[in-house]
Amino acid sequence: MSLNIIGGLVGMLLLFGLVVCIIGNACFVTAFKNEYSNVTYHMADSASMYVNGDHIDEYLDGKEKEEYANSKRQLDLCAQKLNVSLIYVIVVDQKDYGSFLSVFNSVNNSVDNTNYQEWELGYEREAAGDEYRQKYKAIYEQGSNYETIFRLQTTGTVHPHITTLVPIENSDGEVTAILCVQRPIREMLDAFMPYLLLIIVGVLVMVAIINTLVALFLKKSVIMPIEKVSNEATRFAKEKAKGEPLGKIGRYSVIQNLSTSIDSMETDMMNYIDYMTAVTAERERVGAELSIAATIQANSLPDVFPAFPDRHEFDIFASMDPAKAVGGDFYNFFLIDDDHLGLVIADVSGKGVPAALFMMVTNILVVNRALMGGTPAEVLTFVNEGICEHNRADMFVTVWLGFLEISTGRLIASNAGHENPVIYRKDGSFEIFKDRHGFVIGGLNGMRYRNYELQLNKGDKLFLYTDGLPEATDSNGKMFGVNRMTAALNDFADESPKGIIEGVKNKVNAFVGEAPQFDDLTMLCVELKEDDASAEKAAADESDADPVKD
Repeated sequence: MSLNIIGGLVGMLLLFGLVVCIIGNACFVTAFKNEYSNVTYHMADSASMYVNGDHIDEYLDGKEKEEYANSKRQLDLCAQKLNVSLIYVIVVDQKDYGSFLSVFNSVNNSVDNTNYQEWELGYEREAAGDEYRQKYKAIYEQGSNYETIFRLQTTGTVHPHITTLVPIENSDGEVTAILCVQRPIREMLDAFMPYLLLIIVGVLVMVAIINTLVALFLKKSVIMPIEKVSNEATRFAKEKAKGEPLGKIGRYSVIQNLSTSIDSMETDMMNYIDYMTAVTAERERVGAELSIAATIQANSLPDVFPAFPDRHEFDIFASMDPAKAVGGDFYNFFLIDDDHLGLVIADVSGKGVPAALFMMVTNILVVNRALMGGTPAEVLTFVNEGICEHNRADMFVTVWLGFLEISTGRLIASNAGHENPVIYRKDGSFEIFKDRHGFVIGGLNGMRYRNYELQLNKGDKLFLYTDGLPEATDSNGKMFGVNRMTAALNDFADESPKGIIEGVKNKVNAFVGEAPQFDDLTMLCVELKEDDASAEKAAADESDADPVKD
């Protein structure tokens, strides 16, 4: 931690030093440029006094030779006295400012160890780039008093220099030529390196001093107290035992508050551990009880198949998958006598333990009352009165109850607010049978339920389910629906009741995917089977109707 903090501090100070160097360099260069520009302008302005702006054209035509020679001597003398590399006068082509004619050209190669050659009078040359064209234009057209160009890089034999341009005007104030003074700037470059070195050394010394002082201060006032707090927190995490109070370990309130918080955290954590130990034990006890409750609930429903091994007139299969440890759905089937099979499927409002208890009571009432005799409607009426009498929790249950006469296939049923059954006719397909619905069990006392009849023939199948099947929901909130349910049933219509239920369940699981189960899912399917003699006769009829030809 100490190394990280000190290393970060050193990095910040070095960054600060770099910024100082950059700013210092910019200020130095700007100041030198301003000074060189100002001084060189005065040099150029002074030299322009020796050029007569009214006679520029005469000079180019070879006239005024004596005056021209006198001005040339003065300009040569200025180049020597002012210690500049070049003083030259040019007439620029004002069409595009891309070329010029030389009028005067004074060279002093001894200043910067250069090898410039003097241009003859009338020598024509192209402008040295767009920057020069812009400067020429500014003087001719915009009335600029002077323009300056800096060249800070060495190009071939041309060393870094400054060129200042001033106008040469005639008696009418018109610009007739431009006088240029080129001055070396090695003094600026020679002075810059010691200046930059001085800044770098100063910054490094400052970084070293500040870093040492701050490191000592941080270690004593911040790092050591924080390390003490960190060590105590690490010890507590390993040993899970309260240690000696940290007390006052630093001069700053933030660190002191941290120390107090660690002491308080250890006390609170020990209390929390004791509490969580008790809660975990209680949760494990509840979990064990729920597991036993789930086993009891599962054992209360018939779950051994084939359910009636000695009965070959029908086949039956059912399943119940609760959304929680225990559920509120239930199914049941039982022989009322040798020729009557009781079928029941129900869905209790809510989930979990309350629904499971309500389900157990309802299941017992329905089965016991059915075995006493009477129609499904009479059974549901009796159960509703018993439930409503003691239903302080205001729960309810939807129930479908049917009595199947095995020998004839006659089915008497009553529906207390449950889902419509689905019927498969031999050589046909599964279709929803919209039956007559009564009110839910436990919803209102004094209700009377009605019976209805339907006929099942040999080879027909009856499918019962709870709303957890059509309302199974995927991760996007889309429900499985009745249409998918009937389509899935028809995909497995030729299967046994077990094959149908397992196939539909696989379809639901594939549709739901990773989404959690929303509701209890319960299904029951019964098939009225054909006897062996009928099956053999049907096979023979089919063989006679479609003989095999050699």
